[in-house]
Amino acid sequence: MNLLTIAVRSIKQRLLSSTLTMVSMALGVGLVVAVLAIFGIVQKSFNANATLGYNMLIGAKGGKLQLVLNSVYYLSEPIENVPYEYYLEFQNQEIREKEYSGSYSYKAVQHQQVARTTLLTSACGLTSPAGMIAALATDVLIEQHNQQLYPWKREGKYSVFTDFAIPLCLGDYVGPYRVVGTTPDMFSLLKFGRQGDKPYEMNEGGRNFEHFNEANGFFEALVGAVVAEDRNLKVGDTINPSHGSAEGDEHATKFVVVGVLEPTGTPNDRAVFINMEGFYRMSDHAKPLENEEDVFGTNQIAHKITDADYVLPVEKREVTAMLVRMDPLYSIGIENRVNEGNVAQAVFPITEIRRLLDYFVSPVQTLLLVLTVLICFMSGVSILVSIYNSMSDRRSEIAVLRALGARRSTVYNIVLLESMVLSVVGGLMGIVGGHAMIAAFSGVIEDQTGVQIGFFELAPALPVPIPLLSSVSAEFLVIPGLILLAIVVGFIPATSAYKTDVSKSLGK
Repeated sequence: MNLLTIAVRSIKQRLLSSTLTMVSMALGVGLVVAVLAIFGIVQKSFNANATLGYNMLIGAKGGKLQLVLNSVYYLSEPIENVPYEYYLEFQNQEIREKEYSGSYSYKAVQHQQVARTTLLTSACGLTSPAGMIAALATDVLIEQHNQQLYPWKREGKYSVFTDFAIPLCLGDYVGPYRVVGTTPDMFSLLKFGRQGDKPYEMNEGGRNFEHFNEANGFFEALVGAVVAEDRNLKVGDTINPSHGSAEGDEHATKFVVVGVLEPTGTPNDRAVFINMEGFYRMSDHAKPLENEEDVFGTNQIAHKITDADYVLPVEKREVTAMLVRMDPLYSIGIENRVNEGNVAQAVFPITEIRRLLDYFVSPVQTLLLVLTVLICFMSGVSILVSIYNSMSDRRSEIAVLRALGARRSTVYNIVLLESMVLSVVGGLMGIVGGHAMIAAFSGVIEDQTGVQIGFFELAPALPVPIPLLSSVSAEFLVIPGLILLAIVVGFIPATSAYKTDVSKSLGK
């Protein structure tokens, strides 16, 4: 009979106390595993998703972290918007002229040019040749001066430094999920993954939404994998966004689902993306302008906003935020220049998330980890007390083993093995229980952070500069730690067993 079998039989003889001891150890280990896994995975996911193909976020003045949580993770509410003209400062002259072509300022300039041409023509018929030449020269100078002021005649201030800028319009919901108004560039230019090299893919039969489609007009949508599964949505279905909140009134406008994103493990799994042009054309989404009704008439405005051929003026557009990618060499300078103005602010998402994790999450994680380790230590003390208290009842048993030829070291090792069995079995129970706890609260974690955590998710490696420890999951260190703890707490009862006097114990 080997030593392990003897230790296990000894545990079975004290089944109730041994079980309670293992349960107390399991509770401590379960908490350790849950803290390591939940905080570690959430921290890892936040870091990985802080930038998904862009390196700067532009939004309204306010809290930087709030802007990141709202625009990147869809966890907070937008406070204010940025004028569309500011978004166009990140675009080249061709795009700017196209966007401004439907603006009121562009139309006003066209009317002004027509009026000036008419006036110049009439003046030419009434003046001398010298006066006519002077009038023409003056008109050319005025035109050259004015063209320098026209925003559609120049490049955007930041366009030369910008690879792309993708607008976001937030404020609506589909059930509990955020609706994001954006452009097709969101999924044609951006990529995800650890290296930022994975393109977004649609499920079978799906596609990216288009700026305008003959069949669906401006009203096309993409849905994330989590949204599609939870809301039972598929290609061809229609959705009606709710205004302002999940409990808000539904818009009458319907959007056709043209694609379902394959799972990405990013916050985009939990969002609905619609064509930005369709977003603006929903009721109460276009920015109201002062005296607009007096100029154009209420009925004409309502007709124009729903007209597919109508280009919504930039004066009536706003964006919640912009996802910008630019050369890191210029990004810090651009951030300072944007923040010095009074229109918008620029933030680096990865910087804000690291500050959140370093200043708030990590201290809480450390505190909880210290508490759970103390619980494990107290469970180890309970093992010590359990085995030590049983020594008085087991002295005759130990004396018999010694009388049969067992050495003192053999008895010593049996008690240590008993301590190890209690610790390791309790630890294994705790690891399973910790993962069960994670699975049970995965829905709550996902609702609060947008991070999906399953039963089989392992805690990340510890952030320590030791190659072995930094390359394996922290959970793999639990059992070796418990074995070490068992040796420490088993030392006292094992020593007591080692010193047992055979003659006195047999005499009793």
